[in-house]
Amino acid sequence: MSTINWGIIGCGDVTEVKSGPAFYKVAGSKVIAAMRRNAAKAADFAKRHNIGKWYDDGSKLINDAEINAIYIATPPSSHITYAIESMQKGHDVYIEKPIALNAGEVRKIAEVAKQTGCKVSIAHYRRAMTMFLHIKELIENGTIGEVRTVQMRLLQSAVPELITHVEDAWRVDPEVSGGGYFFDIAPHQLDIMLFLFGEAQYFNGLSLNQSHTNKVDDHTTGTILFKNGVVFSGVWSFNVAPAEAIDQCEIFGTKGKIVFPVFGNTVYWKNEDDEKNLTFDPGAHIAQPMVEQVINYFNGTQQHNPCSIDDALQSMEILNAFAQHR
Repeated sequence: MSTINWGIIGCGDVTEVKSGPAFYKVAGSKVIAAMRRNAAKAADFAKRHNIGKWYDDGSKLINDAEINAIYIATPPSSHITYAIESMQKGHDVYIEKPIALNAGEVRKIAEVAKQTGCKVSIAHYRRAMTMFLHIKELIENGTIGEVRTVQMRLLQSAVPELITHVEDAWRVDPEVSGGGYFFDIAPHQLDIMLFLFGEAQYFNGLSLNQSHTNKVDDHTTGTILFKNGVVFSGVWSFNVAPAEAIDQCEIFGTKGKIVFPVFGNTVYWKNEDDEKNLTFDPGAHIAQPMVEQVINYFNGTQQHNPCSIDDALQSMEILNAFAQHR
């Protein structure tokens, strides 16, 4: 088993606790260097995480001879540039969600991956969390019978509690984020739906700016028909009273239902014979189970890609369809 020597591009909030430490805590993995355009912050991150090198230029990190894999954790607008440059250098890449600004960019990344033979995995880390694996098991075991429909609601105020707010507010700049808070939050939710129910056959939606608090849409709705016949309906609003905030997904079957928050740690289910409330511990670093699988996939000890670019492409296609402006 070869060691994966990482270069981390982007040292923002996601790399502090959620994912960053996993890259040097998982066996067979080391972080060689970190990059941030702000040199002082790059140096500070490297010092606090005991990383030997830091850069303020992504290309210099990509060309570091010690590195053989890249974790791209910048805002979405630069993902395609760093991903293609990394693969052309021969590096496997692990890319934060959303993988890019739109489905067209995802297809370009996929084409370069095919040309170079490099491996690409996407940071939809909820796929590897015990909570969602348990939900998948409940569905596959027929605990609630045959699944018929899924209802998802994500309602937040204009200053969402689920979001880490930063000085440059890049999440509400569509040229950087792709489309506001919906583009930041919904990728995890839509990916979990694909993880649970498989390929989508049809999807459509609409989006609009109700409050004009900023220049991105703040209300989105969408519908998916999965190939297995499951129908999904979702609504995302970032314009409700703080007291009315909710994160809830309900899966209805012929014998019962499963209810959970995608960004929480509890699962409730009931059927004709039983009901349970379960609480799951996400661990100190919520993305570590996924990072471990990615490392094993990159070094060849695991054949299955934990989240492929094809998976990410369909979730991005759905995201784009839901975000059609009306």
